Amino acid sequence: MRPRHLAMAVGLAAVWGFNFVVMQVGLRHFPPLLYAALRFSLAAFPALLFVGRPGVAWRWVAGVAASIGVAQFGLMLIGMKAGMPPGLSSLVLQSAALFTVLFAVLFLRERLTRRRVTGLAVAFAGLLLVAYDFGLGAPVGPFLLCVGAAVAWGLGNVIQRKAAPPDPLRFMVWVSALSAPPLLLLSVLAEGLPSLAAPAEGWLSLGYVAFISTLGGFGVWGWLLQRYDASVVAPYALLVPVFGLSSAALFTGEDLSAVELVAAALIVSGVLYAGSRPRAVPRERVLA
Repeated sequence: MRPRHLAMAVGLAAVWGFNFVVMQVGLRHFPPLLYAALRFSLAAFPALLFVGRPGVAWRWVAGVAASIGVAQFGLMLIGMKAGMPPGLSSLVLQSAALFTVLFAVLFLRERLTRRRVTGLAVAFAGLLLVAYDFGLGAPVGPFLLCVGAAVAWGLGNVIQRKAAPPDPLRFMVWVSALSAPPLLLLSVLAEGLPSLAAPAEGWLSLGYVAFISTLGGFGVWGWLLQRYDASVVAPYALLVPVFGLSSAALFTGEDLSAVELVAAALIVSGVLYAGSRPRAVPRERVLA
């Protein structure tokens, strides 16, 4: 990867990692489901006026909107509102890679190799360690909500892989457009009539997650995937919890225990190992 493109990949991981701190700020002023609905509304409009059709069947757009837009972000934001720290949320959501592989084996008939089993076992051990450490000092409910968000993200990844949209940014605009109405309906049913009375920092938070993290982030991600193999680009997503944990510690004072650091190492290394390819063993030369 060229140095400029490498900087883009690392910068994107930093943007997505810092996103969890920004969302915590937004949740001070908006209830979680309304916050998610506003996020996707802003991401869809006015971009929807300038993009064409998604380029895939509408059932795939609806499937990703239901799994990632509604379920993942709904559960994650409710969990964060209920007390899940932003840095820890970014780490737990990394386990979506684990569920992506499991769903790919079940629904796409992908092979579950020994390397993948080993890597996923290590990542799952890290997830259990997070659950144990978090459960000692806080209710386990918010943690389970974030795990549910990771499961939904994994399912959405498989649906998106099956859809194979030709333009990831255009696809994400339509996913945002289909995510906003059900989230708004759920917000009205669960949170009451929406109120948009919020200070500037609440709207700045929404602007960041809608335009920088969602549209800009997925635009850069898709641009990189068009120029490099997925196996080259995907590992940089493992930097997201690194930036998530460090930015949460820096800006919110979130403590990083030794157990969390060990768990982070297990999850990241396990996912990285599961997604890597074994080196080919070179054949010995035959001397004449």
